[in-house]
Amino acid sequence: MNRDIAVAENVLTTLIKQQFDNQRMFFPLEVRGSYQSGYGVTFTLPADYTTAIAISIPQSRSVIIEGPNDLAPVVSYNFREMEEELVRSDEEKARSNSLKDNAREKQLQKRRAELDSTRNVYNAKVIEAVKTFLVDYGDMISQLGPNERIVVTNQGNQPRVWVGHYFNAPKRTHLSIHAMKSDIAAFRQGKISRDQALAKIKVVNTETSNEVEPDLELLVSMFNRLYRVDLSKTFFTENNIYYERLKDFGAIFYMTVYSSSEVARDRFRMPTVGESAMDLAERNKKVKELYPIFEQDLKENILEYGRTVKSLGDDEVLVFQVKMTRCPECAIPSSLEYTVKGDVLKNYSSGKLDKKSALSQISIKKGPNQ
Repeated sequence: MNRDIAVAENVLTTLIKQQFDNQRMFFPLEVRGSYQSGYGVTFTLPADYTTAIAISIPQSRSVIIEGPNDLAPVVSYNFREMEEELVRSDEEKARSNSLKDNAREKQLQKRRAELDSTRNVYNAKVIEAVKTFLVDYGDMISQLGPNERIVVTNQGNQPRVWVGHYFNAPKRTHLSIHAMKSDIAAFRQGKISRDQALAKIKVVNTETSNEVEPDLELLVSMFNRLYRVDLSKTFFTENNIYYERLKDFGAIFYMTVYSSSEVARDRFRMPTVGESAMDLAERNKKVKELYPIFEQDLKENILEYGRTVKSLGDDEVLVFQVKMTRCPECAIPSSLEYTVKGDVLKNYSSGKLDKKSALSQISIKKGPNQ
């Protein structure tokens, strides 16, 4: 499996580069694949390349309108003439500054439009290459079961801060293209045509929304509080959890959790369980014990608190991407990704679904073991 995934990484990289007609790519292209039993193989692409080059000019600046520097001519004016002259001077300078601000805004809008256009062309080429990869080369990962899938996405497992949130860069896009192994096998066996196989590939190509969603902001505050050291009984957060709203897709929440802190050489403090001086072996043993509790606890919290979200459409999803505490000898996943549809949360909230049924509809994708 690992050998086939490594070969597939190279094939996908080559197919994407070929889409650009051997033009020099000005950003690194690194593809990484990982397998999760029962789910399939996920190949991650770099996040939007525009992050590194999207630097914008501020949209506005403070304007200081200066008065006359030489007061000598003023004494020859009467008060009314002086006032009219100052008004005319202020108006001329204001018009000049307004024209400059408008020119800079137009330049900024033009730059954003160029970056958006370049990004859209890039994404279209990536999608075309991925479709070819899935249909023509997806069967090289022969160990996949018929109900498993191959996914290619630009969403890695590491939480990221997108510079466009702080600057006027283009909005970050979310790409996810996947095919079921059963569909790939049907094409290879001649049961469906190539066009039919391509039509079965599911493509998500959307972008972030800058609109503030009060219910999502509230959910962030809930989880920021739930996983502080004084409330959590398993792993905890130190950095703020944050989210992205994606148009016609849903919302992705990013969080990083920790189990302990090193207080001295090979001595660890685990505040959520009241331990202050554990050696490494004791700490690792406790992490392994806490992991399944954390996994289930987070799943239940996503359901219980996620049902307060009203802004998601029925077919949109709430996703939690979790970077797990480091524990290389614990054989626990390096990341977790929980996904639940908006209609599941709404039906649970209204009583149409019981808790057991609702929990069964939350999927968990696990990253490679540490």
